[in-house]
Amino acid sequence: MPYTVQALAQLAGISVRTLHYYDEIGLLKPAYSAKNGYRYYEERELLRLQQILFFRELEFSLEDIKRMLNRPSFSVIEALREQKKLIRLKQARLEKLIHAIDTTITAMNSNQKINEKELYDVFKDKDVTQYQDEVKERWGNTDAYKQSMKKVSKMTKADMQKLKEDGEKHTTAIADSMDKGINHPDVQELIKKSHDGINFFYECSYEMFRNLGTMYVEDPRFTAYYEKFRPGLAVFMRDAITYYCDQYEKKS
Repeated sequence: MPYTVQALAQLAGISVRTLHYYDEIGLLKPAYSAKNGYRYYEERELLRLQQILFFRELEFSLEDIKRMLNRPSFSVIEALREQKKLIRLKQARLEKLIHAIDTTITAMNSNQKINEKELYDVFKDKDVTQYQDEVKERWGNTDAYKQSMKKVSKMTKADMQKLKEDGEKHTTAIADSMDKGINHPDVQELIKKSHDGINFFYECSYEMFRNLGTMYVEDPRFTAYYEKFRPGLAVFMRDAITYYCDQYEKKS
């Protein structure tokens, strides 16, 4: 049975806007569109949406999810097995956190000396993040990913620190230029430098760069990072990148 956008949104417990956005970035396309413009989703799309929601629940970014789902070797059944393992690891971690809370409360109520080491041991559990990395490496190993990892592997700790500092200076410069508007030459020059910086690590097409800009708003982790520099910067970055890509695509 085909589902309209509204019907699928209700079934999955997400917003219509989210489905429209997934369509825009090429993450989840409808099976077909009717003559009246209505978009319809069938079983294949329903399974893909379930995969997206599972990966989102496990805190994968939309860019990573798209990369993995588009791999020719991607298997839904294998992915479900991997997701089940990740959820169990996450469950075990939550149980450890609850135990740590109970231990601290007990110690405080009984005026016992708190074991400082035990206060933080639970936060050092890296099983979930390590397994996430394994999953991304298994299905996210695109040419761009390979190019990026090859560059990073050659960088020293000092190189990485300088890259971080330069990146923060660059982002601050964009934040300071927000009042000029997205189409101002100064802003567009800074956005070009952003694009050039990504191209240093891997070939980033205008389409990919535009999707990255959208992700700055869609992914709360990116949004939080940019909002630290100046409120509204994430949206400004997205719009400035979109304008930049539109201009260069017109020339090509």
